[in-house]
Amino acid sequence: MDAEAFPMTTARLGPHVESVRTEGGIVRLLPVTDLRVRVHTGEPVRGFCRTERFTYDHGDVDVVAPGQSESWTEDGPARSVVVRFSPLLLERTAEELGLPPGRSALPPRHKLRDPQLAHIAWALDVEREAGSPNGRLYAESLGTAMALQLLGRYSVAGKVSAGMSAEQRRRVVEHVEAHLDGDLSLSALAGVAHSSVSHFKVLFRRTMGMPVHEYVMRRRVERAKELLVKGEIPAVEVALASGFSHQSHMARHMRKVLGVTPGMLRKQP
Repeated sequence: MDAEAFPMTTARLGPHVESVRTEGGIVRLLPVTDLRVRVHTGEPVRGFCRTERFTYDHGDVDVVAPGQSESWTEDGPARSVVVRFSPLLLERTAEELGLPPGRSALPPRHKLRDPQLAHIAWALDVEREAGSPNGRLYAESLGTAMALQLLGRYSVAGKVSAGMSAEQRRRVVEHVEAHLDGDLSLSALAGVAHSSVSHFKVLFRRTMGMPVHEYVMRRRVERAKELLVKGEIPAVEVALASGFSHQSHMARHMRKVLGVTPGMLRKQP
């Protein structure tokens, strides 16, 4: 049975993630203009391509170059997570890392054991299944992290700047505080810092000691804590005012960051 595991579509600059299931038999890899990272998520499945036999185990990673087309045969059903993004993201990341022109072109690779790439793909898939509660900023951060991992491990890394200047840091922090209740994006924050998205992510982590999405989430938790302690508005309004999609979303992150629930904060004097 033929299975078209990769539909002929093109993703935007940010990452696009999909869960793919094939039923066994011939699997055809259709050419697209995006770079794709495919992570096997199901039970082991055996297959062969021409004269080569192989087994895909849970966590095995394929890097599929733009325009690449292949076909192979699998002996049973298989599941995978496929992350697609435009080669332009890799080009911009390579440029900001100081790599020579052309070093963003990654060759096809099969059955990689790269836990970081696999975990990023799984995190994106979990976010997709949950309805993207963390907003564009979270997905964009993960997509940039995947691009950095690909270039850093499978290309020659270049030198990067030490971090944001004091003025850049001030502008970025002020923008975050002013827009905590909105859908912050990496592109907007990079614009505030007068930097590209890929470069900004590196600068921010070196300056603040954590990824952008983690910093924003911590600030949202702190704002929610302040509003809950004041006790002037209901918890559901506190969640929205702090940038959370709903009250349970706020409670989950508050428990993770502070180790307490909104109800426990309300009871504090």
